[in-house]
Amino acid sequence: MTLSVRPAALGDAPLVFAMIRELGEYERLSHEIDATPEMIEEALFGDAPKVFCDIAEHRGEAAGFALWFYSFSTFRGRCGLYLEDLYVRPQARGHGLGKALLANLAKRCVAESLARLEWQVLDWNEPSIAFYKAQGAETLDDWTRCRVTGEALWRLADQAR
Repeated sequence: MTLSVRPAALGDAPLVFAMIRELGEYERLSHEIDATPEMIEEALFGDAPKVFCDIAEHRGEAAGFALWFYSFSTFRGRCGLYLEDLYVRPQARGHGLGKALLANLAKRCVAESLARLEWQVLDWNEPSIAFYKAQGAETLDDWTRCRVTGEALWRLADQAR
């Protein structure tokens, strides 16, 4: 088994976007994707990238990705990493790619003295929840995720003085 994890490189945006679309299908959220390959390229490789991506390869083929950014904990007084998406293509699952992507991010956290590595998982996605718990993750059931988007975001922004 040949497995490697590398940072995404210029030219990988179409690949990353293709896997984002696959993830959207898996999560039953394809209808929410309005990103384009060009937007992903700008986010990852523009003048001031604020999001980063690692690519997992299996037998020389790109087979998964982890897209992440730095977060900050006021309580801990330090940055952490927020894993926005982790995806491994179905044909490559069971070969350690997901674990390698998570371990790579954990290694970055330790090397940079970051406070934590965190992410969210859909509550119906039992295989992923079990996988994450097997890696030592805790679920935070006492937190409720909030989001303002679309028209509600515009209305809220209009209230700024």
